[in-house]
Amino acid sequence: MVRQFLSTVLGKSVRGAMRLRGGGSALPGLVVEKIDPTYIARSLGQLPQGVVLISGTNGKTTTTKMVVELLESQGLSVFTNRTGSNFTRGVVAALLREVTWTGQLKADIAVLELDEAHAVHFARVVPPTHSLLLNVMRDQLDRFGEIDHTAVLLETIAKATTKSVTLNREDAHIRNIAGKLSDEISVSYFGLAPELLTLFPNDESLHDQTNVAVSTIPADVELVAFHDHMATFAFDGSNHSTDLQINGIYNMFNAAAAIACVRHILGDAVNTMALMASLSAVRPAFGRGETIMLDGQPVELVLVKNPGGFRLGLSSFSPEKYATMIAINDNYADGRDMSWLWDVSFESLRNNQREFFIYLSGIRAFDMALRLQYDDVSFKSVETDISKALHGFLTENSDRPKRIYCTYTAMLAIRKALSSYTKVRGIGV
Repeated sequence: MVRQFLSTVLGKSVRGAMRLRGGGSALPGLVVEKIDPTYIARSLGQLPQGVVLISGTNGKTTTTKMVVELLESQGLSVFTNRTGSNFTRGVVAALLREVTWTGQLKADIAVLELDEAHAVHFARVVPPTHSLLLNVMRDQLDRFGEIDHTAVLLETIAKATTKSVTLNREDAHIRNIAGKLSDEISVSYFGLAPELLTLFPNDESLHDQTNVAVSTIPADVELVAFHDHMATFAFDGSNHSTDLQINGIYNMFNAAAAIACVRHILGDAVNTMALMASLSAVRPAFGRGETIMLDGQPVELVLVKNPGGFRLGLSSFSPEKYATMIAINDNYADGRDMSWLWDVSFESLRNNQREFFIYLSGIRAFDMALRLQYDDVSFKSVETDISKALHGFLTENSDRPKRIYCTYTAMLAIRKALSSYTKVRGIGV
């Protein structure tokens, strides 16, 4: 108890000092993690319904936000790492915001998004009660290596889970994890209706849409249809439709994952009406289909970080009447290897008008320019400095809606730059 108190005081003090200096959101977590490696286990060990761990290549932040809000709709108090900082130090930093000065965490359950590699480290310290594993795609190959290695990381998380695991039936790497778990672990699946499979390509089907296998394993929740912002999910022998505020067809599938996870956690205690009402109210996570209004026109931010995700983003939004910007960075958090851009088809961005409203920016802006040339997609400017590029993009397209496809650190830079033009909600809100 004394150690918990002292670690909390130190962490909160560092957090207060960093806030005065205007930054360093994860630093307090790093400090406490170094001096007290068991802090995270002691803090989360207080929760009566344990810990939900969400991991996978794509969709962690949005799906975590949905699971949190769905559980809250069922009357639970939920602790989560709202900023999307998905390393263990980010979880500790989030704890320091929420615990009392004596180190007490007042919540029923934790829902945590974690990077695949850091999730393995976390699971060794705090075995999750429930896990939700989303997908395996080529992402940050410089960090994770080939996708088989990422699959092993997620398998390790599932094996460390103590109660239930929810898996993506349509991803063979994820689906096959079920056969490697002990009989004590309850397994459920989320999936797609067969006619939707080709709309959600995995790495195996990126270049061959005929290479799509239909699984015969029953799914607890299926996404069976969607149109515009309306999605229909099948579970309990019925179809359940709702409007969604989140954008992009990929988030329709993330919603199926969130529903399946919450149903698996709560079982028969789920209030379906409250569940679906809550789902319809979930707003996009920052930078993930987020819309920021500027002078009466929307500026949409679409996070892209691997070929499957970029393809889904492009297929989710029509470029018609939109000015488009693509900002590609190759910082550590983005992944250094940008060769995956060559596995994305950009033909949907072709514009037959006289003017081409495509702007390129970021550290790898010229790589993106070369890639677009191979797909005969014209662009207006190439500027590696994101602030300068954004200023030109906004100024020259002030009278039309705008959409920006961006890697993670480019998205952070764009949100920061946009805050000088209009109000931008805080990260994690």
